[in-house]
Parts: sequence; C-alpha cells; structure tokens
Amino acid sequence: MYHTGLDVGSTTVKIFIVDENMKPVYTKYKRHLSDVRNAVLALILEACEELGEIHTTLAVTGSGGVGLSQHIGIPFVQEVIAGTAAVKRVAPQTNVAIELGGEDAKITYFEVSPEQRMNGTCAGGTGAFIDQMASLLQTDADGLNALAAKHTEIYPIAARCGVFAKTDVQSLLNEGASKENIAASVLQAVVTQTISTLACGKPIRGNIAFLGGPLYYNSELRKRFIETLKLTPEHIVFPENAHLFVSFGAAVLSAEYGEIDLHEVAEKIKNLGQSSFEKLNVLPPLFKEPSELEAFQARHAKNVAKTRSLKDFKGDCYLGVDAGSTTTKAVLIDSEGAILYSHYGSNSGNPLKKIGEILSELYDIMPKGANIRYTGVTGYGEKMLMTAYGFDIGEVETIAHYKAAEFFLPGVDFILDIGGQDMKCTRLKNGAIENIMLNEACSSGCGSFIEVFAKSIGMPVSEFAKEALKAKEPADLGSRCTVFMNSKVKQAQKDGASVADISAGLSYSVVKNVLQKVIKVKDPKDLGEKIIVQGGTFFNDAILRSFELISGREVVRPDIAGLMGAFGMALMAKNKAASAE
Repeated sequence: MYHTGLDVGSTTVKIFIVDENMKPVYTKYKRHLSDVRNAVLALILEACEELGEIHTTLAVTGSGGVGLSQHIGIPFVQEVIAGTAAVKRVAPQTNVAIELGGEDAKITYFEVSPEQRMNGTCAGGTGAFIDQMASLLQTDADGLNALAAKHTEIYPIAARCGVFAKTDVQSLLNEGASKENIAASVLQAVVTQTISTLACGKPIRGNIAFLGGPLYYNSELRKRFIETLKLTPEHIVFPENAHLFVSFGAAVLSAEYGEIDLHEVAEKIKNLGQSSFEKLNVLPPLFKEPSELEAFQARHAKNVAKTRSLKDFKGDCYLGVDAGSTTTKAVLIDSEGAILYSHYGSNSGNPLKKIGEILSELYDIMPKGANIRYTGVTGYGEKMLMTAYGFDIGEVETIAHYKAAEFFLPGVDFILDIGGQDMKCTRLKNGAIENIMLNEACSSGCGSFIEVFAKSIGMPVSEFAKEALKAKEPADLGSRCTVFMNSKVKQAQKDGASVADISAGLSYSVVKNVLQKVIKVKDPKDLGEKIIVQGGTFFNDAILRSFELISGREVVRPDIAGLMGAFGMALMAKNKAASAE
C-alpha cells in the first residue's frame, strides 16, 4: 500500500508518494504558472505512468487544495498539520522551523504546544517576492542565487513591499551598485523581513530547520539566515526533500484515510469544467460595442505633438532627458517646440550607460547645421547625470511634467502621472501648483506590476494591453498589495478568466488604486475640468479607458504621454537659453 500527498501551493504543485514504511517512492515539484488544474493533472498522470497500477491513500494540502478537495472528493489536510507531521517524523530534533513558500512565510516553534506564526496582509519576503526582484535584475531565482554568491557588500532593502523594494533596488542600480551585491541584499531583506515580522522578538534558537522551495533551491538565502541567526553547523537542520515537506506530511497523514485510485482522480480532474468553480466577480467591459472603441481611439488620436525631421535641420535645438526609475526618456526640440528626436526605453538597470548610448546615437544622426544649445535633466538619475554629462539645468519631475502639460492643454488643472513604480497627482489653480499627492504607502498596480505580469505569461505588455480592449467580463481584482494581487490573478485564472479579462481587470485595479488610495477622491468634480494623463503606463489604452469610465471624465492623453518629463525639460532648457541672452 502506498500513501500519496498532494500540495497545491500559490506558485507550485508537489506530489510525494511513500510506501508502507513511509519511505519515498516518487516525488515531483513543478511551478504551475497559474494553470493549477492542468499542473495537478500532469503530476498525477506522470506518477501513474512511472509507477503503473498502484494502491494508495491520498490527501491534498496547500492554499489551492481546498477547492480541489471539494470538487473531486478527496481528503484535505491543513498545511500546518501536514508540515508538523513531516518535521516530527524526519527531523524530530527541530526546535524551530522556518518555511518560505511562494506567497507565504511561516515560523513554527516546536514547544510543548507547537506555535506557528505566518504572514497575513503582506507577502513581501516570500518566493514570489524573490521572483519579482530577480526579474528586475533580468534573471530568475537561480540566477539571483548565483549572483548573490559573488557579493562583497550588503545594502539595506525594504522587503515589506515588493514595489518599494523595487524602488530601493532601482536606486542602487542607478548609483552603480553591482548586481551581485544587490542580489545578496535582496536575500538579506527576506531574512530581515521574516525574522522581524514573524518572530517579533521571540528568540529563534536551538535546532533550526529550513523548509520550503525558496530555502531548498536558494543556497545563498540559507546562508543569509544562518549568518543572521549565528547558527553553528550542529544546529542547522536541512532535511532531504525540504521543498516537499508539506506534501510528505500530507502523504503520512493520508494513511488515516481509505484507498483511492489515482487514475480515477485524474479522470475527475479532467472532467472538471470551469462551471465547477465559483463565479468570478466581474466588472463592466471597457467597450460594449466596436463603435465605442473607434470613437475613443479617434478622440485621443487628436492629441499629437508636432514633429519635424532632424535630417535637414539647421539651427539651435534643446535636449531634455528624464532618467526614470526603470526607463530613460530623451526629447530634442526646435525653438517652436517641435520634436526633432525622441527616445523611450528601458535603462536595463544602468541609466548612466543608457544616456551615453542615446547621446552617441543623437550625435551620429545630427546634421552639421544643428546645434544643441541647452540641456536639461529630471528624474531619479538627475544629479548623477548632471555630474557625469554636464547637463545645464536640473529640475524636479513635477515642474517638468507641468510645463509639458501646460504646452498641450493651457489652463490644465489636474495632472495624473502613472510611472513604473510611482504615481503622482498634481492639482493646479491659476497656473500654480496647489497640491501634490504621491503613493506613499502602497504601490500596487503601478505600471511595472502590469509589465511583470505580462512577462510572466510570455506576452509583450503592448499585446497584453490590447487584449483588455476585447474583454467581455473583466475580473474584479481589487487594488491590494502587489504580491496578493498576483494571488488574485492566479485565482481568476484558475476560475476560468481569459487573458483579456485579467488584463482589463488589472487596468481597473490601477485606476482604483489611484483614485481610492492616492487621491482619495469622493466626487469626480474634485479632479477638475482640464485633466492631462501621462506617464508610460497611460500608453495602455485599457488603463486610459478605465480612468475615464471610473472618473466619469474625458481626459487628454498626449501621444508622447511617456515622454512628458523629457519634453518638459526640453521646453525649460529652451526658455532658460532665451532668458540667458
């Protein structure tokens, strides 16, 4: 008789089959990439193919196990109980177990009465957090581990919020910190987050077990814990199959239940239709009819910046650069404000190198009669670029964006800018800035979140955005913490939402986050009458449409929405040159 445990987690699925002596017979661990049902089905079919006809008991556990248990009628075991059973059987000497999963973190104290502490409202410092940080460094979790192994220095990084951590990481990249040191700093942030928010001062001592996928696969993360806790080798418990511990515990506990046929379980999963799952909360489609989309696109096609060919240009021109958190933008204009050249692209974590490439390209294509008379820079990398390249003037982003907005919409009284990691709302009155609001406490749903999700399903963000326009039933994903919103997306996918419905749902979430958490608007009238929206995120027509639907306002989005900071700096450089005469 065999015993089988199935662990359906937030990012992975695991199967563990043992014999009557509780010795491993078959194990498998794989990421489900949000397709939970088919991933579980594949695990079971692969096990059947490997082992043939077997007699087994079966129990399911994990955050995604409850629904599976209900739909196909197999026993469910709470993962805390499963994990405890596994520890007591394999590593009974354990005093404290630290377990990290895809979106959860746990510390269990094995005392007379076991005490477990786990993360609640924040999923910072978990496996999904590590994946997000790895993506920012243009690698994966394994690559992050390899980088961290070569570190020479540790920097403080916020692990309480995935997006704020991105800001810290981006600042370090902008300052020239090595990816090796940043990778190790990310892992140290995970350690600090886990110990400070879960242990909350309660000592972690004795024999410490390290469990869960992130701690199993990431040797440098274990090292960070070991060094921080000052553990000696005899107090380190790192059992075989530590990444499968919960599924092993479920297998052990399944012995209490009756025999089940794995082939029958596979058939039941195959026959599960989307109607077997709970109906999603849905939102109105962005466009009810094709004619609505056509009218929307025609209206916004009018807001076009004047351009002019650089090839035959002669005379003075003015360069503006916006060194953003994840992108670098540059605009070259003539004395009338017509754009001669523009660039919008990722800084690949090295803004200094990127602006060098842009300047080299610009000087290569500039005709002899053209002369860059004055230059200006704004953004995160402002001071660094002024020092490195000798830009004439620097200015805060808010002023640069206002100058650009006023150029397109004289008398503008409200500017909303959504960038990769931040949101800014500026209220103006009689040409003066009256109020500025930033996303201080939460960055859920910024542009980078949508970009990371699109990348995670192998789709360019531009295509992902276009899908939203076709959505029939946009998924209501709320506007919570980035990592938990990831969870909501995964739940929506499991419940049968299409890519279009999820993309449209995320667009709604971005706007809800801005209006409800940043601006805290109660009445659309508070937004003003002349509204400009800008920032690269507004290149996404779905987000633009969501804003107009939720706010009840028609707004102006210039066709250079992502270049407004650079365009504003070019205008300021032109004005500065004129005043210097």
